[in-house]
Formats: sequence, structure tokens, C-alpha cells
Amino acid sequence: MAGKLEVERKYELPTDFALPALTGVGGVESVGEADELRLDAVYYDTPGLRLARGRVTLRRRSGGHDAGWHLKRPSGGERSELQVPGSEDRAEPPGEITGQVRALTRGEDLQPVARIRTHRFERPLRDAGGSTVALVADDTVTTESLFGSRPVQRWRELEVELVDGAREALDELDAALRAAGARPSASPSKLAQALGDDYPAAPAGDGDGGSAGRRALADYLRAQRDAIVEHDPGVRDGDVEAVHKMRVGTRRLRSTLRSFASVLPADADLDRLHDEVKWLTGLLGAVRDRDVIGDHLAALVAGEPPELVLGPVADRIRERLAERRAAAREELIAGLDSDRYTRLLTDIDALVGRVAGADGRIGRSRLRRLARKALRRADRRLAMALRTPEPPGDGAPPPGQPTRDERLHEARKAYKRARYAAELIEPFAGRPAGKLADRLTDLQDVLGAHQDSLVTGELLRDYAVRAHADGDNAFTYGLLHARQDEHGRQALSRLGKARRRARRAAVRLFG
Repeated sequence: MAGKLEVERKYELPTDFALPALTGVGGVESVGEADELRLDAVYYDTPGLRLARGRVTLRRRSGGHDAGWHLKRPSGGERSELQVPGSEDRAEPPGEITGQVRALTRGEDLQPVARIRTHRFERPLRDAGGSTVALVADDTVTTESLFGSRPVQRWRELEVELVDGAREALDELDAALRAAGARPSASPSKLAQALGDDYPAAPAGDGDGGSAGRRALADYLRAQRDAIVEHDPGVRDGDVEAVHKMRVGTRRLRSTLRSFASVLPADADLDRLHDEVKWLTGLLGAVRDRDVIGDHLAALVAGEPPELVLGPVADRIRERLAERRAAAREELIAGLDSDRYTRLLTDIDALVGRVAGADGRIGRSRLRRLARKALRRADRRLAMALRTPEPPGDGAPPPGQPTRDERLHEARKAYKRARYAAELIEPFAGRPAGKLADRLTDLQDVLGAHQDSLVTGELLRDYAVRAHADGDNAFTYGLLHARQDEHGRQALSRLGKARRRARRAAVRLFG
């Protein structure tokens, strides 16, 4: 499945429009002969137009240079396009396409909703070296809605798609075309014009929120829901950054369900929803953690003098992590393909809608108090951890008691929750809340570096045992273990400063 970022602009044309001379504009030195194309595309969506609501389009096109299935979705200020070529005669979307939109369709069937025929004259705009700066397509479009009773429509439009040119070239071409009478299209797509009033309006949120507090809470919940849905396709494609961002979205959502439970709908099953989000977070974490620790261990080995790396250490670590990551990724994809996942997304939708559309106010002062409560909880956990004595020489804690390291880890998680609470109130609490979130991030990072050293050290110990059993030299694993132990100690040496800075930021916010 091929993918690309589509950078283009569309224009409405007056009846007497003539393409102006574009040589000398945006680095264009010549305009090639027009290539005449007849394109026939059937657009697919769910009965409720779920794809259109997410500003995603799916079509099966015949004719032209790229016949087959095309999936377009927003990507920053542009649109990304995925293609599955050579299947233009297939009546149903292929699995690699339906998987990419599952977070939107929620398992609903995809069906034809419009047919669009385009008679196109496409001209390449070339620079002095013969490279194509952009393609200009003069289209006569005929559309037929298969969704409602919209009549057949016909119009003429112009598309300019950037190929090898710079974005500045597109701006210069835009100016030249406007001067000739072209106007930016008022419609987001051919499909929108084909469906007319049936096409969903641009998302405007799930309600006005009723009050500043309610808006802040609803917007934060909505942002995490959108992060999950937005990064779902990238996670399926194996994009490590998408896995990270989707996991962060689930963590923020879990935190909000706990920290602000008292102002969420009283009859919502928040415990069950929290557990389901935790399930998804765990699937993502199993993959993400192996990505992070793999990069970290590779850097550790590479940083050692060659004479201290005895045996195929880097290869062994990479092989063992790859095995575990492959299994974790298989479990993650199975989870994303499950009914459990689609039910979870639907439940999150319902919660967002209820919070945003509910009557009554959620006072800003109440949300501030809940954010402060989350911070105090974290402070207590850190204080308890620091009062916990180091384990005796044999490393065994008193029976039934958490170790100091375990309590530091719990404090880290609590500060993460407090940080997310500060983020949530920032829209009305202003910069002091943002500053506190920043300082809590620093504190969380210090505790995270300590925890990571423990996890990495335990893994290295396991690898050392396996190396010895396999007849490999275990020296380097032991060396790296000692390095990680020292790294953890250094991290904790920065804890006092990070803690003091977070306290000062908290005082400025809460008084």
C-alpha cells in the first residue's frame, strides 16, 4: 500500500476562464502538453457517513495513472493519501483499507455513496531541469449521489498539485491563477459537492460545554479521544511515534477519569471505562516500551569502548527484544481489530458527548481543587517513598511492605496524573497551570530516569544469565548493569531540585 502527502489547491472557475501563461511563475520554465484522462470513481462510506464526518474519503477509481483504491485523510494542514493499486474492479474495499479506517467506521459496512466522473486535461509544469514542479488539472466533473436524492451535478474546476516544487511555488501559482479569475473552491471536496446537504458539517465539538469549566473538561476528553482515532492508522502501520502518541492519549484519558471522577456523569460506569482504557494502554505500552528500551540499549552498547564489548552483545539484545516486540505487536493489532476496541471508542464518544452537552455548570474553582488534590496525593507518595529506608544488604524488603523503589515509581505515576490535571485546567487557569505542568514533567522525568534504570538493569541481568547459559561471555551485560545502577543514582540526585521547582510553581497556581 503506497502512501504520499498530497499538497494541492482547488479552484472554482468562471465560464470564460482560460489558463494563463505560467512560465516564469514559481520556477516554471515550460508547460507540457495536456494529457486527456477520463476518470470514474465510486466513493464509499458507512450509512451514517462516518468517514465524511472525520474528513476522510475512500474511493475506487478506474482510468488514469493510479487506478485502484484511494484513501485520503487529514494530515496537518494537508491530506495524506494511501493507494492500493490494481483492484479497480473489486466491489468491496480490501482489508488493508478497511483496517485503516476501523477506528472511524466502528465495524460498520462500507457502501457506495457517490459516483464521480471526471474529464481531465492534465498539464505538467516543469522547471529548467525538466523536473515537474506541479500538475495542473482542468476538470469537468459529473457527480451522482447514491446516498440521498441529490440530482446529477456538473461543473468545471481546476486542481494544482505540487510534485517536486517548493511550497512557495504553489503560492506564486495561486496568485497567477487568481489574477486570471480562478477562485479558491468553497467546497472541501468533489464528494462534498456531490452529497450536498447530506454531507456532514465540519466538526464543531459535541456541544458548547455550558461553562468554562465544563468546556475545559469536555475539550480535554475530546482531545484524547481524537488522539486515539487519529493515530490508529499509524499504529497499524508500525509507526513508532503513532504508538507513543496514542498511548499518551490513553494515559491522559485514564488520568482524567480518576482525577475528575466526581464531576463526570454520576451514572457513567467510570470504573469499567477506566479498566478498558487501561487494557488499551497496556497493549500500546508493551510495544512502546520495547521500542524505547531497544534504542536505549543500542546506545549503551555503542557507547562502550570496543574492547569492553565481549561477544555479540548488540545482536543478542536486538534479537531478544525483536521477539518480544513482535509478539506484543501481534497482540496489539488483534486488540485494535476486536469488537472490544470499537465498543471502547463508542463509550468514549458517549462520555464526551454527555460531558459537553450536559446541563449545568462545572465550576472552575472545583476543577482547580481536584487538580490540587491530585498534586497533594503525588506529594504524599513522594514523601512516603523518601521516608522508606533502603533495603538491607540482602536487598529484601520487610515482608508485605513496598520497597523504596516501588514507592518512587508510584510517586512518578501520581505526578504524571497531577501534570495532566494541570494541563486540563490551563485554558482557564492560564500560564501558571502550564508552568506547573512543565515543572511536573521535569520531576516526572527524574523519577522516570530512575525507574528506567531499574527496568533496564533487570533486563540486563536476565540477558546476562541467558548469555552464561548459552556459553556467551556475560561480562558486558554486568558492566552495563553497573552503568544503569549509577545512572539511577545520578537521576535521584536531581530529585531535590526538581521537587523544589515544582513546589514553587504549585504555590503560584494554588496560593
